[in-house]
Amino acid sequence: MEYTIVVAETADSPATLQYLAPYTGAALAEYFMYRERHTLIIYDDLSKQAQAYRQMSLLLRRPPGREAYPGDVFYLHSRLLERAAKSSSQLGEGSMTALPIVETQSGDVSAYIPTNVISITDGQIFLSADLFNAGIRPAINVGISVSRVGSAAQI
Repeated sequence: MEYTIVVAETADSPATLQYLAPYTGAALAEYFMYRERHTLIIYDDLSKQAQAYRQMSLLLRRPPGREAYPGDVFYLHSRLLERAAKSSSQLGEGSMTALPIVETQSGDVSAYIPTNVISITDGQIFLSADLFNAGIRPAINVGISVSRVGSAAQI
């Protein structure tokens, strides 16, 4: 844990802090990335951040959209996840890898927040409670998990 920083907000924290915690973690990871370090940031979980953002938006009387989330919730997550990068040689060759975690309700991967994050990321690993309860570990549902080949397939 010598090279580990944990930024955490609990379920009983104010919605504003739950909303800001992922951005704080990303800022710290970027700090080290621009100092030629390779960083890994794990967002656990972005559905909770979206719920905090929805709560704040409803309190501010912003118009709700699908599933009562504000219309810019996609921008919220894309702005956060697109900060992950590999720096060029001019910037020091550091990197920031992001692993977002999103909770699904009853395994529904077609809900609003999971589909938003799926459309931003380069692959998804879906874990199944049914497989876990059947003793299969890791409980990866290979039927709906997806991996996209990145720069190795690009010309």
